Parts: sequence; structure tokens; C-alpha cells
Amino acid sequence: MPSWAEQAIFWHVYPLGFLGAERAAVPRVTHRLGGLVPWLDHAAALGADGLQLGPIFAAETHGYDTLDHFRVDPRLGDDGDFDALVSAAHDRGLRVLLDGVFNHVGQGFPRFQEALREGPDSPAARWFRLRWPAGGGAPAHDDFEGHQSLVALNHAEPAVAEHVAAVMAHWLDRGADGWRLDAAYAVPPSFWARVLPRVRRGRPQAYVVGEVIHGDYAAFVAETGMDAVTQYELWKAIWSSLNDRNAFELAWALKRHAAFAESFTPMTFVGNHDVTRLASRLTDERHLPHALAVLMTVAGTPSLYAGDEYALRGVKEEREGGDDAVRPAFPASPREMPPDGLPVLGLHRRIVAVRRRHPWLSRARTTDLTLSNQLYAYESRSGGHALAVALSTADEPSQVTLPFPGSIAAGDGELDGALLTLPPHGWAVVEP
Repeated sequence: MPSWAEQAIFWHVYPLGFLGAERAAVPRVTHRLGGLVPWLDHAAALGADGLQLGPIFAAETHGYDTLDHFRVDPRLGDDGDFDALVSAAHDRGLRVLLDGVFNHVGQGFPRFQEALREGPDSPAARWFRLRWPAGGGAPAHDDFEGHQSLVALNHAEPAVAEHVAAVMAHWLDRGADGWRLDAAYAVPPSFWARVLPRVRRGRPQAYVVGEVIHGDYAAFVAETGMDAVTQYELWKAIWSSLNDRNAFELAWALKRHAAFAESFTPMTFVGNHDVTRLASRLTDERHLPHALAVLMTVAGTPSLYAGDEYALRGVKEEREGGDDAVRPAFPASPREMPPDGLPVLGLHRRIVAVRRRHPWLSRARTTDLTLSNQLYAYESRSGGHALAVALSTADEPSQVTLPFPGSIAAGDGELDGALLTLPPHGWAVVEP
């Protein structure tokens, strides 16, 4: 894993929504991608050193129904806009992570249209998992999780592997620093094991993280050759344990997380473009700092979803257009954001600053200190470095004896030597 990625903090943007692009493909080019540049200083001030982009390549609608992997979506701009954004990001010390959709394509993908025209014996037909009717006519195709508009690629076809490797290499050579591989779990691990060595040849600093929702994370990383996968288990445990006031769920998840971190550094998050926003997910807004404190004090490469730092709300719904609420358009600059989100922005900056002071946290291991339904404290340690974190969802004050005296780096409460007293629903990150 590239050293820069292990200790990175990403600011994650879904460009089509963030920049107010049309819902469906248009032929004309609109130079919107530069609209992200005024936000880059905000990302850097937040403490991020990586810009994680959602899909930016030519697509039919939401970006995950790709038409051309080698072309910037005209709704966002062109190659010049991409180059300018990457240059502006790099000038601010921000690495750029692209979203690669290589499990499926849109129905308008030229190779798929060629397969429909030329029939089952054509080279194009081998790109897809098609079922041709005996009496002739249009074939049925495998799709992605029941979405007929998303045509699944045939990952056993060598030409598909060559195409994906060429796409990944092309954009890395244009200045991107890595890839998030969408729906990586739906692709055979052997495919990635064939493709990634070709991509990395001559590009040893490229970072590759796969979207994996469930399963054996460590085995997937080992079999594919990826650097990391998304840590959905921890995401779920954070908000669920806080809502249920059941710290045992979080403690269990952190034990599994520590086991994963023995073999790779997971990408961690409390929000992204595919899930209900944290401020809407939590049943008690007083626990938002608790979630962020966990994200920033355990092993991993954290990713912050744009807008969460202002406590924006949005509920994902299982319907057509159900992601719209979590993928809204943003104003032209951070100065135009509603002022009621500024306290949460300040909270993010304080907690991210703790992470920045302690880069060893990317490889930290957690040990339980105190555990009950409504009170959880743990120590994060790596070698001679340590922090303590205490989280309360109780309606009355709580006390925790820490393994060391120290000072409160973020949060609330009072310290008397190693004795920490938290107010109701309090939290604290303590440095020795």
C-alpha cells in the first residue's frame, strides 16, 4: 500500500450531484468540473489530503451507467477541466481518487450496441453475459442487482480485462493518484488479480480500494491484490450501536476491525454517496461527535462525505431516484453554506486535527477499557503511542479510569489524573 494512502484522509464528493448536473446525458459540454476548485481549500482546511471523486466519466444518468470510460462526462466538462482540477488539487496537497465502474456499463455503451447489431458470434458479444433466444431476436443480459439498465460485463473475456487495465492506466497517467472500484465485490477476485499488476507496472504509488459491503474482507484483499476495501461493517456498527445505546455492538465490530487491520488498512467512513447521511441516521444528534471520534481514532484510511461536516441531512430511499437526497447540489463556495452547520464544521476540524497530530492511528489497535450498554472506553495504541476514547450515551454522568493521566484533546468532561468524568451523552479523546 502506498505510504501516502495509508495515512490519508479523503474528502468525498459526488460531482454530478454536487455541481448540479442534468439528470441524463446531454450532447453539449458544460464546464462544471472547475466548480470544485473553490471547495479545495475547504477540504484542505478540514484536514483532508485526498479528494475522492464519484463517477466523472460519460454516462447515461447517475454516472454508474458508463458510456465511455475514456471521456469526461460532458455534463461536467472535458479533459482540460479534469487536468485543471487535478493540478489545483495537487497544488493544495490533495491526492485524487477516481471512481471506476467496471462491473457493468450502461445500455448505450458502444460495445454492447455492437453486440446487439452483430449477434452472438461477434467479438463484441463476448464482452457481456448474454442469453440469445433460439428463434432469434434480442438477447437477455445479466445486470447489476436487478437493474436492467446496468449491463454486466463478462469478466472472463480477456478483452474486458485489457479494456479495464487500459482505462485505469490512462487516468493515472493523466494525474490521478488512485481508484475506488465500484461494486468490486460483484466481480470475480481473479479478474482483479489479472488486471491490477498491469495497472501498477510503472505506477507503484497508485492506490486501489474496492467497494466491498460484506464477506471476508481480508481474503478479498489478498486474492485481488487491492490495497484496501470499504469497511461497511464498522460503518453500520457505529450508528447502530449509538442508536440502540448498545456499546457491545461497537466493541465487537472494533475487535473484527482490528483483525482486518492486521493485514490491510481499511477505508473507513460514517457516510458516503450511497447511504443515508449520518445526521439523519442518528436518532439523537448529541451522538454525532461520538461517531466522528470513532472514525478518527481507529485504524483505517478515513473518508468524509461532503456535507456531513455541516450535518446535512438526507435519507436514501429504495426507489428510482432514491439517492437524490444524499447527492444534492452545493453552492458555488463554502461561504454560501448555511451558518447553522458551522458548529459541526468546527467539530470536524478539531477531531481531524487530532488524527493529523497522531498519524500512527492509521495502524492503531484498540483495547477495551470500560464496556457497558451506555458507556464505552477504549485505548488506541501503536508501539509507544496511545490515545484513550470515552463515549457515553447515558442520561447521567459517567466515570472512566484511563490507563494514563493526560489532557482532553477533543470532547467534553473533566480529568482528575487518570479519572475522566463525562457529562450525560458526553465524549472525550484523551492524549497522554
